[in-house]
Amino acid sequence: MKHILIFKSLLLVGTISSSLFAQSNDFIKEYLERLENSKEYLILVAQNMPEEKYSFKATPESMSFAEHLMHIAWAMDWHTQSLLGSREARDWNTDTQLKVENKSKEVMIATVEKTFDETIKFISNFDLDKLEDRLDYFDLDRTKRQILLLLSDHITHHRGQMLVNMRLNGLKPPRYVLYQ
Repeated sequence: MKHILIFKSLLLVGTISSSLFAQSNDFIKEYLERLENSKEYLILVAQNMPEEKYSFKATPESMSFAEHLMHIAWAMDWHTQSLLGSREARDWNTDTQLKVENKSKEVMIATVEKTFDETIKFISNFDLDKLEDRLDYFDLDRTKRQILLLLSDHITHHRGQMLVNMRLNGLKPPRYVLYQ
């Protein structure tokens, strides 16, 4: 009887563990699909804005279209490589790789595309057991799963500002529904 109880307990623990792993794995799979679609849509938005309009700002205190684009790359790099990973954060004051300065539209799009690819690779290889690890996010206690969700929100927020810039320049943004 004792062996049957131990066997049933092990079976129950295994089932629960397997179920939790599958949920985490599904989360990453679904997240990556969304991130790939977000990449495709953002690149399409960036391609559709004429280069001479990349410096356009909706208001003087706003970021320009180009600054929003490169800020998305900066945030992806920081959230994954530094916050979730172990690499020291880039120094915003000295690093030029993810800034607008002296970059053509083509170079900025290629940089953002490369950063998306690095982010997707990082998340594809992320240790699922660490999704529930907690860390300080601007004085808020957040799980690493929440950090990934915050990153998606951040991309969407800045891309939305880019869409407003397009509209203010008389341009019709690409249809979002195709990239959900």
